Amino acid sequence: MDHKTIFKERLRTLRKEAGETQAQAAAAVNIGESHYQKFELGSNLPNFVNLIALADHFDVSLDYLTGRIDER
Repeated sequence: MDHKTIFKERLRTLRKEAGETQAQAAAAVNIGESHYQKFELGSNLPNFVNLIALADHFDVSLDYLTGRIDER
């Protein structure tokens, strides 16, 4: 599985585990809901600032979120 696929799947899983909607997750990292949805669909990847914000929001490492490691 490629890193883009792992990223979108982990992002969706983390959001659901947090009990958040896509709108809530987007608001938490200061992006629009449609922008966030594209991350979960795999049609867009976050920039560096958004990637860090997502990792911080879900309390995981960048390496985990991007599929470089499996340990949170």
